[in-house]
Amino acid sequence: MNHIAPGRNAGVYSYDDIDRRFVAERVEQFRAQVERRLSGELTEDEFKPLRLMNGLYLQLHAYMLRIAVPYGVLTARQLRKLAEIGRKYDKGYGHFTTRQNLQFNWIKLEDTPAILHELAEVDMHALQTSGNCVRNVTTDQFVGAARDEVVDGRVYAEILRQWTTLHPEFTFLPRKFKIAIMGSDADRAAIRVHDVGVFAKRNERGEVGFTFYVGGGLGRSPFIGKLIRDWVPEEDFVAYLEAILRVYNQYGRRDNIYKARIKILVHELGQEKFTQEVEEEFARLRGPKYRLAPEVVDEIRRRFGGPAFETLTDEPESFQAAKAANPDFARWVAVNVLAHKVPGYAAATISLKPAGGIPGDATSEQMELIADLADAHSFGELRVSHAQNLVLAHVRQDALFTLWTALEANGLGTPNAGLIGDIIACPGLDYCALANARSIPLAQAISARFADPARQQTIGELGIKISGCINACGHHHVGAIGILGVDKKGEEFYQITVGGDPTLTTAIGDILGPAVTADETVDAIEAIVEVYLSNRHDGERFIDTLKRVGHGPFKERVYAAH
Repeated sequence: MNHIAPGRNAGVYSYDDIDRRFVAERVEQFRAQVERRLSGELTEDEFKPLRLMNGLYLQLHAYMLRIAVPYGVLTARQLRKLAEIGRKYDKGYGHFTTRQNLQFNWIKLEDTPAILHELAEVDMHALQTSGNCVRNVTTDQFVGAARDEVVDGRVYAEILRQWTTLHPEFTFLPRKFKIAIMGSDADRAAIRVHDVGVFAKRNERGEVGFTFYVGGGLGRSPFIGKLIRDWVPEEDFVAYLEAILRVYNQYGRRDNIYKARIKILVHELGQEKFTQEVEEEFARLRGPKYRLAPEVVDEIRRRFGGPAFETLTDEPESFQAAKAANPDFARWVAVNVLAHKVPGYAAATISLKPAGGIPGDATSEQMELIADLADAHSFGELRVSHAQNLVLAHVRQDALFTLWTALEANGLGTPNAGLIGDIIACPGLDYCALANARSIPLAQAISARFADPARQQTIGELGIKISGCINACGHHHVGAIGILGVDKKGEEFYQITVGGDPTLTTAIGDILGPAVTADETVDAIEAIVEVYLSNRHDGERFIDTLKRVGHGPFKERVYAAH
């Protein structure tokens, strides 16, 4: 095995004593709050806002603890700790989410202070993973590695993490607030369906700047983010975000939870008026106090470090020979491996979507194995994607076969990244008190129907996203095929949408027809795929064929069967 010695993890932000002291103090503060709740000194209504500020939810069957993975980057040591917590305090597994976080679904209240203490030992926490505050800032899972990257979004996501953590003005916003940042031409972070989407780029002089989209979001009322400003210089990055949040904090609805998100404010004020309010606030803020100094950016960047890449060449002979000798490995490379900015390296997606499996779930044993593989092949660093998979971002191409062999032997070598089996799904009615229908069994049934890797590759890029309720945690609105669980007189039904797109050409899917049962939904997906394959032109993606032929042929086939 081509082993990379573990140590300080290049590519992962390095905490200092201030960070660690802050997190430790918050753990002890919450420990006292839990003790007061257990003693009866605090009622559940009094305790609820305190626990939510520490990532603790009360779901259908137990408490759920959501652990922050800032911008989806963590170390092998941290993943081992998550595995240990899953084994010690949960049921031996964890669930990776579309916010690039991890959830434990079977937590006891009395154990949470101990869990948070153990997390703090590896520079992790659960702060601002819930509540009406700025949540975990998300970004591209290939950040710092992708060949098409223009700006490294980790640096600015970390700046936002530090700026927003317990920000006195933005800890109690009208509603939760989600920010995504993308620094490549291809949008892999769905920035236009976030409260604020930031597109990092460079001008003709090579200077970093940002395009801001505001007012995106899914849920009960889906909206696509509006372009507010095309160019914000790096030095004004924080000031401009502060202006956006101040306008939202001032005008956002607090009298109606269903109208409290910034997307409703942008919609009701209008793009022009909202932009005017932001620009006026920005003009008041702009100046030395809010200026993001270059030396601050450089210091944040320095604390990420950088992998000690070797001088290699792309497509080494051993890599080519392994692909030629093993068609299964070649298929995995074609589907799950992305070109790296450094010759001789690659970024490998570890699918957490085996055929018939639960999307985003990983056992403690699997997490420990992946941590070992990260140490051996990716400088001890890994990523969580918003598609609920894990990524080793810096793998030598001549080590990919060794990596794949280990993954394949442990049920983690599924070659389906971006394909029909790579289903995004929320926990649904199996766990969530808000859900109308189960998401997990349906995702399992669909992935089992399309289990054949060769068939998936033939179908090509086709994202299925499933939500168990209108809150849309499974992002069904922007799925090429979206599925929404609904309740009809106590029975679970599913509404199908088609044509969603989470990239910069963002589109909200259209409802295909009446909701159908779970069994009918699986058959409906099969019918949609058959119509696509019989109508597509060479090289055409599903959404391209749908745009060309329209909804009619799909609707006719799906509902003719019923």
